Amino acid sequence: MRKRFKSTIVLMVLIAGLTLKSNAQNLRLAIAGLNHTHVYGILSKYKDGTANIVGIAEPNKALWVKFGKLFHIPDSLFYTDLKTMVLKTKPDAVLGYNEIAGHVKIVEICAPLHIPVMVEKPLAATLAQAKRIKELADQYHIQVLTNYETTWYPSNWDVYNTVNAGTIGSVKRMVAHDGHQGPKEIGCTEEFLSWLTDPVLNGAGALNDFGCYGADLMTWMMHGQRPIAVTAVLRHYKPAIYPKVDDDATIMVEYPGATGEIEGSWNWPFAIKDFEVFGETGYLHALDTSHIVSRMREKILGSKNVAPLAAPINDPIVYLTAVLHKQIPGTDDLSSLNYNMVVMEILDAAKRSGQEGKRIVLQ
Repeated sequence: MRKRFKSTIVLMVLIAGLTLKSNAQNLRLAIAGLNHTHVYGILSKYKDGTANIVGIAEPNKALWVKFGKLFHIPDSLFYTDLKTMVLKTKPDAVLGYNEIAGHVKIVEICAPLHIPVMVEKPLAATLAQAKRIKELADQYHIQVLTNYETTWYPSNWDVYNTVNAGTIGSVKRMVAHDGHQGPKEIGCTEEFLSWLTDPVLNGAGALNDFGCYGADLMTWMMHGQRPIAVTAVLRHYKPAIYPKVDDDATIMVEYPGATGEIEGSWNWPFAIKDFEVFGETGYLHALDTSHIVSRMREKILGSKNVAPLAAPINDPIVYLTAVLHKQIPGTDDLSSLNYNMVVMEILDAAKRSGQEGKRIVLQ
């Protein structure tokens, strides 16, 4: 009887996963911007038939040619103007792959038309822009979500679930390391670099580009709790390469019962995205997408590889589909607007702290 019950549960999970995948493939998606290199992911899904893209708004026609050839995109899908495109194609959602300061413009166009939006991290270039996005989302009752690569890491979810199960006691310290050798050093495209290294279009340098990952994970781990204070040290190690923005950020985030340290940099000797959590009785370290090491007290050590995530938390488009179909709320998680408003508060306070050289207390 138990075997039959377990088989039935497995079958139900498989059917649910297949249904979500099918719904995701049918979701009518529009793209705003092509100057963010993360766009390669969604365009690859279009090419292999797992994403239904109905329109692409991009003013730079050279990028039409570039991506049209790479991903076999017909000319009929390209538009120079976002509003014209969404009015004609009537998408279920718009995905932002433009400069971070342009996210607010996407929402200003889509919100009155009641079109949900998902942008690449971070939510906005400034806290003022984020507040405008929140105002529009609330006024027109639309979802505005933020996509982070680390949201879909099985290792981060395993750490989160282990902490919530009480296995290592209450969280006392968190450490996030994120970054790489530098966007120019790793060969980012000119159209990407032109805004990523601009203090207005990106809002900062490594602070916004990589500091947002740790801020998002810590906000999630603390269940949306706002910090009480933020202190940051911003460094400029490569002024000849990045003359306008910081290239290294160390941010201390204070909570009533815990401390977080965010290290975002364009100066690592290698690409890194990891996350450490220290509890009262144990330690968990998500080394990469799926590998975790742990330590309980002095000599109880552990290491494991985590299984892939199940739908709908395994993929941004599957997740977006589940939110739009009201299968999950999308209101208090890594992608949610609620949590990402806290992320923007942390980044804003870190920027002010670095500029003013003092600890910033959040009101």
